[in-house]
Amino acid sequence: MPTFSWEEIQKHNLPTDKWLVVDRKVYNITKWSRRHPGGHRVIGHYAGEDATSQIIEDFRALRKTAEAMNLFKSNHLFFLLLLAHIIVMESIAWFTIFYFGNGWIPTIITSFVLATSQVQAGWLQHDYGHLSVYKKSTWNHVVHKFIIGHVKGASANWWNHRHFQHHAKPNIFQKDPDVNMLHVFVLGEWQPVEYGKKKLKYLPYNHQHEYFFLVGPPLLIPLYFQYQIIMSMIVHKHWVDLAWAISYYARFFVTYIPFYGVLGAILFLNFIRFLESHWFVWVTQMNHIVMDIDREPYRDWFSTQLAATCNVEQSFFNDWFSGHLNFQIEHHLFPTMPRHNFHKVAPLVRSLCAKHGIPYQEKPLLRALQDIIRSLKKSGELWLDAYLHK
Repeated sequence: MPTFSWEEIQKHNLPTDKWLVVDRKVYNITKWSRRHPGGHRVIGHYAGEDATSQIIEDFRALRKTAEAMNLFKSNHLFFLLLLAHIIVMESIAWFTIFYFGNGWIPTIITSFVLATSQVQAGWLQHDYGHLSVYKKSTWNHVVHKFIIGHVKGASANWWNHRHFQHHAKPNIFQKDPDVNMLHVFVLGEWQPVEYGKKKLKYLPYNHQHEYFFLVGPPLLIPLYFQYQIIMSMIVHKHWVDLAWAISYYARFFVTYIPFYGVLGAILFLNFIRFLESHWFVWVTQMNHIVMDIDREPYRDWFSTQLAATCNVEQSFFNDWFSGHLNFQIEHHLFPTMPRHNFHKVAPLVRSLCAKHGIPYQEKPLLRALQDIIRSLKKSGELWLDAYLHK
């Protein structure tokens, strides 16, 4: 049986030449990667590496313990109530305009109610997208398309493509789409220094912690995501997703054009997206952007997830506000676990981290939000120093 050195294996990490190591055996996955259920990009990110489910023995034992505790068993009533409270908010929004009219105060109130329902629908589609509700993946996929498409006007395929890569390689440049900032921001410690050395100045990055408030939370969903989602469905011919998305827009405009007219309804929709975007950006960035963001450091899978994620303290409000993504560590370690069980597995994860000397970060909500700005400021200062002196 032939043997290969790691130096040789690591050379096979090209789109046309992919090798993978599983249980100390080398596999050529170049052709098979197209059939990988998570997509060729997800498995391709491990080319030239040891991808042995990347879980050390203690973590395997922890997972077995979680399974024995039925922590992967979903409480269907929990998710039904989440959907119900979204429907209730949408009903309250319509009734507010119907009963009180389309004046400024009812419109502002309704916008906040609908933005809240959209955020909560975003957290709920995330549950179904991770196959964490039903035992049969088919049912998860069907409901996922309904919620992300009909309730939110987005695309399941677009979300899967981005999100699965994020989970495979969180906070890794060129592999995690969530840290691709299109030269608008520089993140972590490596990227700003590289930009500075190369004298790259697309924007004044030493002020990114200030202009973040102008271009980050306000524009991500109403501008970037809406455009990217629509183009993705058309370019990749995801016609089923497009049909679901059209059903959302049809429902919205049929409901609100009678009160606001066509132009008014379009402005109303984008104001809702504007509000939703603030909530979404702050919550999703507080767990990741403040952590290690780098090129590919060679770590085991468990350590990779812990280096890229942190938690926010549990409370009823924090759980609801973040869709239980305040348990980001547990979510990344057990992406198919129903979110209502994260708090039960968290002590086991904390113990495992303590045993192996791996930092397990948890912080209050306000500090987590403030850390976003601190991390952007630090990265901006690193860029400026490298730009001026290196």
